[in-house]
Order: sequence, then structure tokens, then C-alpha cells
Amino acid sequence: MVLCKHLDALKLESEILKKTPQARLKKEEFIDAYDSHKNIPKYEIPSEPANEQLIYKYLSQELSLDGNPTLNLASFVNTYASDPSIRLIQDNLTKNLADNDEYPSLIDVETRCITILSNLWHAPHKVDEVTGDKITNSIGTATTGSSEAIMLAGLALKKRWQLKRKAEGKSTENPNILMATCAQVALEKFATYFDVENRLIPITEKSGHLIDVSKIKENIDENTIGIFVIVGSTFTGAFEPVEEIARLLDEVEKERGLNIRIHIDGASGGFVAPFIFPHLKWDFANPRVDSISTSGHKYGLTTVGLGWVIWKDSDLLPKELRFSLDYLGGVEETFGLNFSRPGFPVITQYYNFLTLGRQGYAKVFDSCMTNARLLSNFYEATGYFEVLSVIHHKLTPAEKKAIYTREVDDKKLDSKIYTINENFQPGLPVVAFRFSKAIRDKYPELPQELFSSLMRKKGYIIPNYHLPPNENDTELLRVVVRNTLSLNLLERLIKDSTDVAELLFKAADSVNEITSVKNIESEEEKRLEIHRLLAIISSAGDVETREKDKKEEHTDCGKDKNSYRGIC
Repeated sequence: MVLCKHLDALKLESEILKKTPQARLKKEEFIDAYDSHKNIPKYEIPSEPANEQLIYKYLSQELSLDGNPTLNLASFVNTYASDPSIRLIQDNLTKNLADNDEYPSLIDVETRCITILSNLWHAPHKVDEVTGDKITNSIGTATTGSSEAIMLAGLALKKRWQLKRKAEGKSTENPNILMATCAQVALEKFATYFDVENRLIPITEKSGHLIDVSKIKENIDENTIGIFVIVGSTFTGAFEPVEEIARLLDEVEKERGLNIRIHIDGASGGFVAPFIFPHLKWDFANPRVDSISTSGHKYGLTTVGLGWVIWKDSDLLPKELRFSLDYLGGVEETFGLNFSRPGFPVITQYYNFLTLGRQGYAKVFDSCMTNARLLSNFYEATGYFEVLSVIHHKLTPAEKKAIYTREVDDKKLDSKIYTINENFQPGLPVVAFRFSKAIRDKYPELPQELFSSLMRKKGYIIPNYHLPPNENDTELLRVVVRNTLSLNLLERLIKDSTDVAELLFKAADSVNEITSVKNIESEEEKRLEIHRLLAIISSAGDVETREKDKKEEHTDCGKDKNSYRGIC
């Protein structure tokens, strides 16, 4: 048999299983045919029912092969839910968010969340003279994630542009929208799905791997429906300069009469920025910002499946996009790409607002930022890595004044927890890094993706990816610091990162020595050395550690061991 030939493992297993002698089993509570006699169905519904406890066992066993969510450092999605929130989820698991008439309390909770977010993002408001509550004229909806929210925001921009063009007797063909090449794929999907030309603005090293603001003006014309501005790049976590872009669009309107509006993609930054960068003018406090979308299931800290989109004034959502439905006993107004969907994520969002409050969210995010800065500074201090994210860059007083311009009643900021992070560049708690120039020059043959692969063997998911066009030759590794990455786990990550990096450098040195024939006296030595390197790399260094222990601690292991006692 050719060793490298591809095998259809499941087909081969089925053939062997058919030939295997088997005792005839009767259905029993503790065992059935799926345990050893036949494969669990994968392509058709079985003809007979099965014991639900056993099916639970089989599915549990299979799903246990998934990665550990806590060590998934690639994702922005929250992976923690407290016991009380899980009880709320269980109590409301079957409630349908689309059924206004049947679940009025659920719909009321959604409305409260929209109002809370509107006020958090400084939507225009009036103060109720009796209650003192901030009353906004904003409008919004819960979505299945910020991807759907982006679609809805884009549709509103497109429809408003179309209505304006029709009123002026002009063509509504060939609309376009502006966004950076670092935009998350959902933003590009909007343009593709809804027939809008996507005018991608390049990112550069000089622009901080964010939108090149100097290229915006030349891409605007009378068919531009708006611009997506990203508060929290998925590549580096950095915030695009909303104020600078708004000023530029003010100039465009003054010079050419084109009123280009901004939608903020705040998938993660929409929650992080208000709590720890209160003086950053990124939201509705900027008059040119009309709508904001965010993910509740990221730094909103709900379980997966929740996004939000809000317009600062209800007039910004055209009536042509709203549907009034006579549904299940009541009339409801809706705007969304989905209809029936679970309501419990909305409940957990409101639960988080109430249990955490402003101070709780600020403490969680400050902890995340502190750990992200520690990791950033550590990586740079090793000399092995350079960090492209900027949240650990301290600002001068002049830089701080230029970036954090929003006026705030500082009496409400009763703790440094709200403002201490404004001593640094704003951004998400993300560490985007790569091998340092010294390492890249010394080991040009060493693929950075090996670092990601070996960290995966230790349980961590740390992606290695290319930046968008214009910087496509730049590869980045990225760690997203969520509230589940405690200092204790961070210490393990720091040690494992160092061990893996040093293992790779040592392996590269050894390979270079092997390829220099003068250092290898025989083919056998060459074979043994390559075997040793492959074993070290495939075990993420464990083989080398055991060999070191054997020499230093005289612990016998491997084929020459004296004791064959197994591990208990």
C-alpha cells in the first residue's frame, strides 16, 4: 500500500465493521447498536427512534472534540455566561422575538435595550421634566448579529439616496459606498448582495493599517450613498478616525454640495469605547454619524446570536423599508432580514446592563486592556516579535488633547476606571503581532504560520493571516483579549508563546546546520537529526523537554527506560 495515498476512512471503517463478528443486541437502557454495531446516521433520518440519553451521550462525545472556547483567542465572540443568565436563557429558550403580541414583556425589554444604547451613544434627547429620563427619538432593532445590522444600515443609506435622487428627477442607477479594505466581510457582503458598487479605500502602514483618509475625497461622487467607518478593526483592533473623516465630509459638502453620511461599524468598539474612552467623539455626538451597529454577543457580553442597529432619529429609517404586519393577533412594525428568532439573547443583554452597570462594564474592559497591554509589551520586550496594534502606545498631552475631544461632565466619571485608558491610543483589547524584523531577517525560511500551528497543539487558537491588498505581504498573528483571559491564563500564554518561538528558532538553526553537509558525518546522523527535529516540532517541544529531564534529573524514559509502569 502506498503510504501517502488518500484514504476514505469512513468507507474503510464501514467495510471492516460489516465483516466484524457481533453479538445480537437487544435495545437496553445502557447500550444500543450505535455503541459498536453500526455507525450513527449521517445522511438520512433513521426509521426507528432511539434512547434520548444515549443520543445525548453520542453527540456529547463528538462535540467534545471541539476546541476549548476559553482558549479561542481568535474570536471576538463572548464565551462566558454566568449561572443566573443561563437560568434566564433556560426560562425563555422558546420565546420568539418576532411575536410581539404573545411576548409583550420580551418586546418591552428589547425597546429598553435600544433606548439604553441610544443614550449610551449620545443620541439627541429631551429630558422628561417629571422623571428626569432621557427621551430620544431614535429607532433601532435587535438582529441576529452585527452582520445583519450592517445590511440594514446599508439598506437605509441606499433607500434614502434613492428617494432623494427620485425627488430631484435624477437616475438611481450605480450607487456606491465607501469603506476601507480592512472592512469585515459583512460590509463587503452588503455591497455585493444589494447591488452597490464597493469603493474600497486602501489601508497603508502610514495610515496605521486603517482607512487612508487622504483617498476618500477622490472616491466620492453624486452616487455615493455613504461611508462605513470602522470603530474596531478586526485586523489590529484600532479605531478609524471618525472626527477626521467627518471634517473631510463637511469639506466635501461645502465644496460640492454632497451630503455624505456616516454609518459606524462598532461590532466590538460600540461597547468598548463608551465605557473606557468617554472623551472620544466617535458616536452620535458627531453630527455626521446617522447610524451605529454593534454585536451584543461580543463585548456586549451576551451569548452568541445578538446584534443591534440604531438610527439616531426615526426619520433616518425610511418608511418604505418598514413593514406593518397583522401577525398572531396583533399589528407590528418590523424591519429586518430575519423574522422568527430566539428572544433570550435580548434578555441576557438587558440582564448585563442591569447587573454590570457602567462601572461593571468599565472594570471588565479595563481588565481586558490591562492584560492586552501587558502581552503587547512582553512580546516587544522579547525581541522575537513586533506589535502592530497600538493600544499600548502612550500619548503625549498634546496627542491626548487632539484625540479625546468630546466634552463630558467629569463629575459623572467618579473613578479613574473610566479615563485611565485615555492615556493610550484608543482601540480594542487586541494584540496584533508578527516576528520582529531581526527574526525575519535571520530566519527568512521560517513560516510564521508554524507558530500558530504549534500554539494550536497547546490548545490556543491564534490565527495567522495576511493584511488586505496594499499590505498583503504582511502576515499577522492576533490575540483577542476577552474577559475569560485572566492574568493566570495570560502567564501560561506568555510562557507557551516564548517556548514555541524559541523551539522554532532552534529548529531553524538545526535545519540550517543539517543542510550544511560538512557538519553531518553520515547519512545515518542526518536521518536521526531530522527525525529528532520532526519529533520536537510535532510534539511542540515535549520530546526535547523529556530528553532534558532525563539528562538533568536522571529520569529514564523512552525505549531505554528501566521501568515499564504505566501512568495511572
